[in-house]
Amino acid sequence: MTPLAIFISVLFAYSLVSRRLERTIITAPVVFVVAGIGTGLAQPTLLGSGTKAEVFLELAEAGLVLLLFTDASHTELRVLSSFRNVPARLLSGGMLLTILFGAFAGRLVFPQLSIWEAGILAAILAPTDAGLGQIIVNSPRVPMRIRQALNVEAGLNDGLSVPFLLFFMALAGASEGNRASLMQFMVEQLGYGTAIGLGVGLIGGWLLGLAVRKNSMTGLFEQIGMVVLPAICFLASNAANASMFIAAFVAGLAVQAGFHTGAERAGKLGEELGQILNLVVFFLFGLLVARDWQQFDFTSVLYAVLSLTVVRMVPVAIALIGTRLSTPTILFMGWFGPRGLASIVLGLVYLEHEMHLPGEPTIRLAVMATVLLSIFVHGLSAMPGIGFYADTIASLDVGAPEGQQVKPGSC
Repeated sequence: MTPLAIFISVLFAYSLVSRRLERTIITAPVVFVVAGIGTGLAQPTLLGSGTKAEVFLELAEAGLVLLLFTDASHTELRVLSSFRNVPARLLSGGMLLTILFGAFAGRLVFPQLSIWEAGILAAILAPTDAGLGQIIVNSPRVPMRIRQALNVEAGLNDGLSVPFLLFFMALAGASEGNRASLMQFMVEQLGYGTAIGLGVGLIGGWLLGLAVRKNSMTGLFEQIGMVVLPAICFLASNAANASMFIAAFVAGLAVQAGFHTGAERAGKLGEELGQILNLVVFFLFGLLVARDWQQFDFTSVLYAVLSLTVVRMVPVAIALIGTRLSTPTILFMGWFGPRGLASIVLGLVYLEHEMHLPGEPTIRLAVMATVLLSIFVHGLSAMPGIGFYADTIASLDVGAPEGQQVKPGSC
């Protein structure tokens, strides 16, 4: 069977039992990564050609572009308007410290990496995965405030990681003798990406909003129209050599200006398409793991463990100082910061630029090991972790921050 036929078969089989599996420790990413690994081990030459690698990258990019746009369009900007809000703390100080700790750990575990290469590795692994954390977000046993904070963080930190990745890539390239192109690289990737996102989001949102007010669109094409906007970002960014991820993220925020109910009324189709693309990426990631697993060594696994524990949990604890959240809550939020789709795609984006940095093989293996470990340990620990956490906080006072009612636009 071809990989496409295997994927479709697994997707159909998983669909038949998806509700039952939702109540177990077997998550969708685990199923599709295992299927990819099995397929790759059975047919080891599947990813041997450049063409297939290019298709893999394009699918992964399309999935993340759609995810970034959808997440940004669902985000109430008021959530980030006050540093007192938990998501704002996680996305500001928490994220900066995560990148700093990740770079320090990279230099410690891989002394052969330059400081900028360590920054690249840290930026790739900084974002958390909303899909891998879906069990947490959907569990009624976890306080609403905690669920929403983790969901907002995962929805936005992938987009916020992109500028850091591009910045470190530019500095790493400049340190290799390309200083003249540093400013051009930053302007094209960041500046053009932001401009495209603003243009697509503001104009597209205004047109969609106008069409809805004039009652000239059907419900189906409201959804299709919203999905077309990230596709325009994808194509325009490729043509302008800009960052499609920044463009999609900015467009998702900007579309709300003209299409206030866009995410509420037209986001379902985008979410469904994004979910299928995400599962494709996890399946293809399994193929890559099957191809490269023999290259994993002690240091890549050690960095993966550090990335999922110290590098994530300490910054979260520091960022939440002053919130009066209990120690079990801080540990719970620190642990459930899984790495997944965004890290896979950002890693591929880095490799696509073919910078030929000395540390490239090290970065590639460290990212793969971290994502692979995260898919399994976070998936397998989600249900037991929820149960233990819920039992632990059951004795908290009624006035504890975890139990406070969540008002619209706040966490």
